Amino acid sequence: MPHAADGEAPRPTPETASWIRSALPLSIPGRLHHGRAGHDRHPSYWLRVSHVAIALVSVLSLVVTGAVWSYLRITDSQYTQVSALDQNSDDVRNPAGQFGDENYLIIGTDTRAGANSEVGAGSSTQVEGARSDTIMLVNIPADRSRVVGVSFPRDLNVDRPSCERWDNSSGTYTDEIVPAQDDVKLNSAYAFGGPRCLVQVIQKLSGIKVNHFLGMDFAGFEAMVDTVGGVEVCTTRPLVDDELGTILPEPGTQTISGTTALEYVRARKVEAEGNGDYGRIKRQQMFLSSLLRKALSHNVLLDPGKLNSFINEFIKASFGDNLDTQALITLGRSLQNVDADQVTFLTAPTDGTDAWGNETPRLQDIRNIFDAIIDDEPLPGEQRADARSAESTSAPAAPATAGTEGADAAGDPDTTQVHAVAPGTISVQVSNASSIGGFASSTADELGAEGFQIYSIGNHTAPVTGGTIVQFSGDNLAAAATVASAFPGARLQRTTGLGSIVEVLLSDTSSQSTVTPQSTGSVLTPMLAGDSSEEGSVPLDVSVVNAGDTSCS
Repeated sequence: MPHAADGEAPRPTPETASWIRSALPLSIPGRLHHGRAGHDRHPSYWLRVSHVAIALVSVLSLVVTGAVWSYLRITDSQYTQVSALDQNSDDVRNPAGQFGDENYLIIGTDTRAGANSEVGAGSSTQVEGARSDTIMLVNIPADRSRVVGVSFPRDLNVDRPSCERWDNSSGTYTDEIVPAQDDVKLNSAYAFGGPRCLVQVIQKLSGIKVNHFLGMDFAGFEAMVDTVGGVEVCTTRPLVDDELGTILPEPGTQTISGTTALEYVRARKVEAEGNGDYGRIKRQQMFLSSLLRKALSHNVLLDPGKLNSFINEFIKASFGDNLDTQALITLGRSLQNVDADQVTFLTAPTDGTDAWGNETPRLQDIRNIFDAIIDDEPLPGEQRADARSAESTSAPAAPATAGTEGADAAGDPDTTQVHAVAPGTISVQVSNASSIGGFASSTADELGAEGFQIYSIGNHTAPVTGGTIVQFSGDNLAAAATVASAFPGARLQRTTGLGSIVEVLLSDTSSQSTVTPQSTGSVLTPMLAGDSSEEGSVPLDVSVVNAGDTSCS
């Protein structure tokens, strides 16, 4: 981003200045203030303009203020420019199909220096440098019809290329080359090679052309949440982390801010979740959805103090590449008609952990997800504007089978949402298709402790690969989806002959422990489209959070 001359505020273009005058009901002393602030536009106009917030997830809410950036001193000393992008990479798939797309790689860093150690990131003497604690790739297609964010577990097993060593304290690269290394955790790419190395790894995994990079640290995140008066979250049980302690002592809907908000999105050793980074990723996605809705509300948009404080805290804590102000304004104007429910968060699927604690990526499934993103195909849990329009004019749906919505008794689940059912009503057969002795018995014990009825325990004659498979017959999809929610990365598969029983097939790459299943009544979106390992099919068990979903589960 170009810098203004010393002591001189950045000057917007005539087009930008015109939009600022017409669109912003703000009065900031000494800043391009013209006309009758707050009277020229109806609040609904502000809400339309506000949809640009969707562009950058947690800080998506800041893009709406792109015009404000033009008359804040954001380029004097607060904003940090880093080198990150490699837009001519051979790893980019179908570049023509990505023409006009805006793709943001967004990270939250756990640097141990300065203010971050004060908010609980540890100290630089405990862990040197910084790691990418949160990694999300956000796609905004050329037609600006939706926004998709895909989160990557920080412990995802990757092959790290040779990279210039990154000096986090100075935000620069050294002349030293860190040699390539296979089978390492994803966040080590940032720790050793900084933004540039991480971008290379993500582009290779996704095939997406990353054309914007944005990073933010812990201290900045906490301050941003505080400026909007906190964010509403909901938990069905107290949230207790083995390292951080009790974060939320009571269940229910509550507004959190400050250190509590930071610990809510950082906690990854919550025994009740039992799935490490996946529980944290889902909490982060739900938190960002709530923050997005909060930032789009009149409470923030029409409060100049909150809005400007929010922007300033973001700027102070951010660093990035290709975050040009004018480009953000243009992007924002093109996203005016995108609603929160057209923002979908997915999580890259894995097959559990290996002996070193690395999450094994399901590479074909990950490729299928990003191929669908590149081709602008529907994704699990997504609310499309064209679909909503069609629903409003279509005939009423046939009555649904118990536990399902929008599906007939045949249970075609391609677009079906189901509600989780009570574990006590589900009979489960646990079958060991792995080489691990006693795997079925230990798994059955864990399922029984969660309330499931164990029908039988045994061995499966045919080999199973690709993690855990949950099989069902007939219209038993809701029960199968409920069981699958207890197994990270499980795949649903329709078969014949099971009747009311749900069978769990355990493989050598299945997770070694179950997690707490989704609570009764929670909305699940199983996407059954054949075997998820098949080339071209979007995985049917991908974790999904929709930004417009305000339910508590």
